[in-house]
Amino acid sequence: MNRVVTKLFEYGQTEIEYLKKQDENLGRAIDRLGKVEREIIPDLFSALVYAIVGQLVSVKVAHTVWDRMQVRLGDITPKNISSHSVNDIQNCGMTMKKAACIHSIAHAIKAGEWDIEALRDLPDDEVIRLLTMLNGIGRWTAEMLLINSMERQDVVSWGDMAIRRGMMKLYNLSDLSKAEFEQYRQTYSPFGSVASIYLWAISFD
Repeated sequence: MNRVVTKLFEYGQTEIEYLKKQDENLGRAIDRLGKVEREIIPDLFSALVYAIVGQLVSVKVAHTVWDRMQVRLGDITPKNISSHSVNDIQNCGMTMKKAACIHSIAHAIKAGEWDIEALRDLPDDEVIRLLTMLNGIGRWTAEMLLINSMERQDVVSWGDMAIRRGMMKLYNLSDLSKAEFEQYRQTYSPFGSVASIYLWAISFD
């Protein structure tokens, strides 16, 4: 079995210094936490499958299902995944809806009906637009692909509960409106993805 290849999201002092200057609270958290490493999956199909697996479940559950998929199904490629039944995929521990979504995307790519690699050349908004046209893919899943595979620089996901929780902890808020979220998101721009990496860390700290 070939495990899915991962690497670390690349960022450095430029992004860190910018965020520290932009936001004192975040700056203190960065100093306290040091450099936070974020493992990502460069292969777009594998990363999209992982994002679908992670919809509305804990990180721990997502990891368990992901490991089981690699053991039971083998390589996470369109050709291999489309050769398995939807039941095979679902039996790895996910809902039938997720399994059907993964199988459908794998089949479309293998059949040449959809070119996932073409996403690499598109701006963030267009990537989100095209992905959310697929059955079973919402904005959060698309945003996770942007960060956790494509290493896009400026993504902070309102749909991510852990990011919102991290933001609330960081600013000592009992509630967080969409307007407040947008204000913070704009403060982090153009390095919102690195801010997201820290907000995740703060959320689970």
